[in-house]
Amino acid sequence: MESSIGQHQGNHYPETLAASGKAGAARLMHPGRPVSPAALPGRTQSPHQLLDSWECRVLYPEGGPSLSAHIQCQGASTPESWPSEEAPVPSATVPRGPVSEMKAMPWNWTCLLSHLLMVGMGSSTLLPRQPPPVSQKRSFVTFRGEPAEGFNHLVVDERTGHIYLGAVNRIYKLSSDLKVLVTHQTGPDEDNPKCYPPRIVQTCNEPLTTTNNVNKMLLIDYKENRLIACGSLYQGICKLLRLEDLFKLGEPFHKKEHYLSGVNESGSVFGVIVSYSNLDDKLFIATAVDGKPEYFPTISSRKLTKNSEADGMFAYVFHDEFVASMIKIPSDTFTVIPDFDIYYVYGFSSGNFVYFLTLQPEMVSPPGSTTKEQVYTSKLVRLCKEDTAFNSYVEVPIGCERGGVEYRLLQAAYLSKAGAVLARTLGVRPEDDLLFTVFSKGQKRKMKSLDESALCIFILKQINDRIKERLQSCYRGEGTLDLAWLKVKDIPCSSALLTIDDNFCGLDMNAPLGVSEMVRGIPVFTEDRDRMTSVIAYVYKNHSLAFVGTKSGKLKKEQSWDHEEQDVISLGAGFPEVDQLWIEVDPKH
Repeated sequence: MESSIGQHQGNHYPETLAASGKAGAARLMHPGRPVSPAALPGRTQSPHQLLDSWECRVLYPEGGPSLSAHIQCQGASTPESWPSEEAPVPSATVPRGPVSEMKAMPWNWTCLLSHLLMVGMGSSTLLPRQPPPVSQKRSFVTFRGEPAEGFNHLVVDERTGHIYLGAVNRIYKLSSDLKVLVTHQTGPDEDNPKCYPPRIVQTCNEPLTTTNNVNKMLLIDYKENRLIACGSLYQGICKLLRLEDLFKLGEPFHKKEHYLSGVNESGSVFGVIVSYSNLDDKLFIATAVDGKPEYFPTISSRKLTKNSEADGMFAYVFHDEFVASMIKIPSDTFTVIPDFDIYYVYGFSSGNFVYFLTLQPEMVSPPGSTTKEQVYTSKLVRLCKEDTAFNSYVEVPIGCERGGVEYRLLQAAYLSKAGAVLARTLGVRPEDDLLFTVFSKGQKRKMKSLDESALCIFILKQINDRIKERLQSCYRGEGTLDLAWLKVKDIPCSSALLTIDDNFCGLDMNAPLGVSEMVRGIPVFTEDRDRMTSVIAYVYKNHSLAFVGTKSGKLKKEQSWDHEEQDVISLGAGFPEVDQLWIEVDPKH
């Protein structure tokens, strides 16, 4: 089966674009800030959903080696192991040449990388779709994985172009043309999810079975030239592997702090590394806990010691009898919402803060009703990088509205710069951060979202300004902390005389804090039939370019902010679903 994307003949913004397929949804990626899919119930991978076989191919376009390579990965599965509509598919993309800072990125079943000439950025109105371009066939170089394997995460070394794949039971190091350089085996092994601490620490009375090790997180620690690979075995311990040859530098497992990601394969794990020139780095970890709050904090900051075998590796940045660099979900929360969890959709750092975008259940009373019902609210979480006690933790509900229709279920997000052209339209600076987000309609259906969806933009500075206003009002003694899941009862704000500026990182009062008023994004366009599930954006020659993927396997590009024009690219009959997208701008054009 061959699939390819035709070249759009228009304004020339050369780039490498990778799209990957998934049953039921789409995910897009950019090499600068890769995005992990939301680990919502029904969207995650379990062992019986893995591929029986897969292969990757590099497509070399006509024009010589100076152009970017294109990679196509395809998998085959038996009918019994084919995923449900909402199950994710391992995917990946590989650029040629340098990329910017990498974070944890999932890799799902089918991926296609193709060189496109595309232009972009969004019209505010949906217009008639253009017919799909003509496909072009290319020659392939093939790389096959082991049978019954599936990919989970991918990172690319921005200095060498080497590719690291986190797969089931293996970590691969590949060259830029997909030749296997090194393989490191991580499983399977005897384990049981109920063994806590894991049986490698003490004897477990639960029956042990041969269990796959699904890669949960893959990060490059550039300063120490090592790979952080966390799996699902043994309550989620991590290996530190040397980038050069995947030699195991360390595998801390003897303390509970060493269990980062749990064994719940439907849980999302995001990691963001904060680097320092003369100090040990730190790692912010955010994860769903799957009803095990006593084992795992939902968010924490950990030490990344220079010595991979140091006793303090992955220890909390600060920990004493009363305070630690973490937040756990209180057990009382589960008496109100038995299936409560925080599902992490996206994470990034900007300025002095680390941010995570989440989807959380909560109980609300509908208008005119005295009974409460469970809905899902999208929230942005912000923490100061230097806050060791997590007093700076703030949550802000986010959403979008257009034509009286509410779009409240966050599907995907991506951080990019405004660029000069879009900055003039929005009244911001070109270097300001923007959040490109995709929401689906409503708040109730988290697993099978409605097809109605919207692409919306948030100006990050405006969100930060709203947080500052809320902090200032709370320290004037106005309102309550408004964080129902963490503070089961309302706690009034306390008054204090102090100056709260843009970089205020909280005190041991009025914290953690919730913002009650929702911040609304700027709607770019909406889709009523083919639900948008992915978004990616970047700036090229002062233009902010955005692409979205849909559940039916289409890529949409929006052309400029001042022209009502939209193009739709179909990936063809052999490529029915878009899962992830990777863009690499060709600097030669």
